[in-house]
Amino acid sequence: MMKEKKLLSIIVPCYNEEENVGEFYKAVRQLDPFFAERDLDTEILYIDDGSSDRTVDEVRKLRAGDDSVRLVSFSRNFGKEAAIYAGLQKSRGDYIVMMDADLQDPPSLLPEMFGYIDEGYDCAATRRVTRKGEPPIRSFFARRFYALINRFSKTEIVDGARDYRLMTRQMADAVLSLSEYNRFSKGIFSWVGFKTRWVEYENVERLHGETKWSFWSLFIYALDGIAAFTTAPLTMVAFIGLAFCVLAFFMIVFVVVRAAIFGDPTSGWPSLVCIILLVSGVQLLCLGVLGHYLSRAYLEVKRRPIYIVKEED
Repeated sequence: MMKEKKLLSIIVPCYNEEENVGEFYKAVRQLDPFFAERDLDTEILYIDDGSSDRTVDEVRKLRAGDDSVRLVSFSRNFGKEAAIYAGLQKSRGDYIVMMDADLQDPPSLLPEMFGYIDEGYDCAATRRVTRKGEPPIRSFFARRFYALINRFSKTEIVDGARDYRLMTRQMADAVLSLSEYNRFSKGIFSWVGFKTRWVEYENVERLHGETKWSFWSLFIYALDGIAAFTTAPLTMVAFIGLAFCVLAFFMIVFVVVRAAIFGDPTSGWPSLVCIILLVSGVQLLCLGVLGHYLSRAYLEVKRRPIYIVKEED
């Protein structure tokens, strides 16, 4: 009886990557001898995240010459998290791998990653051991983010982890079962569990173009990640409030005693102004933390779709 071929789905989120989709395709096709050796069929699933350039046209050209190329195009830009979720939903493979179109995720690592799957791992995930080519300030804050979230969250998020990972269908279905609107995939992949082997490699710079992630967008993404996988900020807000209540009580006692002894209740107004500004600032900070969690709940209860497909081929 002939052994049935297994299918590898290669998910490629794209946003304004017209210069890279063709080069990515060529790099993957260089692995065809490896796929043939493993008796693997492949599908390359490009998820266009509302690109404003000719990304969709370039994918259509590839599809015209290779029916294993598929296209899912969004009605607008929904973000990479939505593209990852759509790719997992639309993929049909027994194995699923997610890779960036800019070739910062080297396809040449796939044979090694499949080796770990053969050893019994459910997932082979990649992490960068260097941040060569990144601005130093971005690298500094990235490391601080990982240190902070791992300190407060029970879900471990590995420093330098990439979205580039090869997983079994079972793990992919587990990730899809978490259909939350506010998605932080690095945390979700870790939260669902499964046996994961980490593959380390040095940072690879983009082939063409510039990163779509600004410092501000990464900062917001980090805040979303913290809010998604720990409620520690809410606990810290409560403790800050308690500490200021205790401090206020002692300050009241101090003011009353001083006025009774020295009879000068009006002195010290500059320090009073500073204290008012400090406490007001802390109150606004606490409201901001509460507001961030509330906004996430607000977005969840509206039950809007994570993405909207304009074209699928």
